[in-house]
Amino acid sequence: GLAAAGAAWWWLQRPLPLAAPAVEVSIEPGQSPRRVAELWVEAGVQAPPRLLYEWFRWSGRSRQIRAGSYEVEAGVTPRQLLDKMVRGDEVLDTVRFAEGGSFAQLREALAAAPSLKPATRGLSGAELMAALGEPGQSPEGRFFPDTYAYSRGVSDLTVLRRAHAAMQRRLVSAWAERAADLPLKSIDEALILASIVEKETGRDADRGLVAAVFVNRLRIGMPLQTDPTVIYGLGAAFDGNLR
Repeated sequence: GLAAAGAAWWWLQRPLPLAAPAVEVSIEPGQSPRRVAELWVEAGVQAPPRLLYEWFRWSGRSRQIRAGSYEVEAGVTPRQLLDKMVRGDEVLDTVRFAEGGSFAQLREALAAAPSLKPATRGLSGAELMAALGEPGQSPEGRFFPDTYAYSRGVSDLTVLRRAHAAMQRRLVSAWAERAADLPLKSIDEALILASIVEKETGRDADRGLVAAVFVNRLRIGMPLQTDPTVIYGLGAAFDGNLR
């Protein structure tokens, strides 16, 4: 018994042989500890899967293993491997949605993002919004511009759902704090006007002045007469000149 315990302790402290300098595994929600052990071996950890599984089980922490994308490098021990999965120390990539970007540009960013499953690639804008639980809502301007970190191998719909929820929170908060005399009838109108202001100037200091001009024009029923709306309407036909 002492010999077996000593051998187990020795194995837990020794680096695991790897088939490559770095080995990566994606663990899906609901996968069993036995399957997790098999995934590591299939990916390049050169150890008996039964031995890894028994270590996970014997540690008492096998049920604490978190789904996600993990990477280990040469020198990692069985103890460190389990610690990483229990902590949820994942390998993350990022995608950035730029301020003032159109929905088409957002989809281009998603398509270029590394290790992101393209679940929405074949969907129209209307189908995508329905998948997010917002049927009938336009996708334009509905995703908060920010940099989003994600686990490798997740669906692009997961990232979109987070960006959509972030925008909804911001819109509700801004609408609740609006001035009482604004000539805007809905959250949608506020979003549209904010988008026009965003495109009219890149200077934070100028946005209040630009917004005031548009609000004054709305109050007297005057056309907004703003270039970004025409450029947006032209889409790919815009050649850099407005006539």
